[in-house]
Amino acid sequence: MTHPPTPTSPQRRWWRRPGIGLRLLGAQAIVLAAGTATTAVVAAIVGPPLFREHLHRAGVPMDSLEEVHAEEAYGYATVISIGGALAVSGVAALAVSFYLSRRLQRSITEIASAATDVAQGNYDIRVSPPRLGDDFDALATAFNQMASRLEAVDSTRQRLFGDLAHEIRTPVAVLEAYIEALEDGVRTLTPQTAAMLRDQTRRLVRFSDDVAALAKAEESSVSMSHAHVDVERLTRQCVAAVEERYDNKGVALHVRIQEGLPQLWADEQRLSQVLGNLLENALRHTPSGGCVEVSCVHDGDRLRIAVADTGDGIAAEHVSRVFERFYRSDVARDREHGGAGLGLAIAKALVEAHGGSITVASLGPNAGATFTVDLPITRPRNQTSPVSQQGYAPSQTNR
Repeated sequence: MTHPPTPTSPQRRWWRRPGIGLRLLGAQAIVLAAGTATTAVVAAIVGPPLFREHLHRAGVPMDSLEEVHAEEAYGYATVISIGGALAVSGVAALAVSFYLSRRLQRSITEIASAATDVAQGNYDIRVSPPRLGDDFDALATAFNQMASRLEAVDSTRQRLFGDLAHEIRTPVAVLEAYIEALEDGVRTLTPQTAAMLRDQTRRLVRFSDDVAALAKAEESSVSMSHAHVDVERLTRQCVAAVEERYDNKGVALHVRIQEGLPQLWADEQRLSQVLGNLLENALRHTPSGGCVEVSCVHDGDRLRIAVADTGDGIAAEHVSRVFERFYRSDVARDREHGGAGLGLAIAKALVEAHGGSITVASLGPNAGATFTVDLPITRPRNQTSPVSQQGYAPSQTNR
């Protein structure tokens, strides 16, 4: 039993549904046709009786020769004048509609083509403003912003995967080399070898903890546990937690807290993590004999916490990038001592989840750096009710 051939794609394209330009032109033609018909009907039904009534009032006898000639003249004049006016207005209206519909059709086609390119992964595509009104210009602007953000997200994703692979590859390669050496009998499981293997596994565990902490930090706006926080008490607790390590390295740690600080509406555990990360970061980059100062200042409805060090400093070209994931301004610093470069990204995500901002300032290499956290004192209006969430251990920072 044979079946009729299914029409292929080219065969189905012999007829296409009209685009929006033709539809607008058709709609305008229908409006013009309706207007013409209405005008003709009104002129034919309403006009002659009124004209005849005025003739009778003017003294023209009914059914006279004068009345017949006057009505014929009125009919010719009406047809010529109304017909000519309708023809001119129709041509003008169709011409304007054709021009605008073509422009609209081109703009929509351009956006549709650009959207197809974006769907195929070409995020560098942009569309020009159609200049057909604020609505269409806003549509083009929104599309360009969307494409730009998708391009940035795709670039970040590619860089993130590359960084993840690079971060994992080094300890895995070391572990594989040592295990193969043990299997081949080149090495024996000495305490030094066991320490090396343990150190590499700890690096992997620390890295996975950092990635998990960053993921939690970036979604913490819906999983924060806010309460009124005593900033002075929290600051002194964070300082006390790192004081021994500062003493062991020979770095002075000073605290300067303004009197009468108001309580801060924040998640105490995660704010403690931010401050702890900044203190660890300052210690790592401040040599023995240096100094780190923590200050808390109340300014209007904001509270600023600053961590200033006299350490390595940051070059001007690196200042704008220190909060990026996996970014290290000191490329010579190895992964073991420099960390994975996630700590400051975690701090930034947590601060922004509080409705605040974090900035860094440095005069350059060997001139120290100051990290400033700016937080609103009261609860932001758009903040949802706090949701209790178990915290996670602070992660080390790196710049």
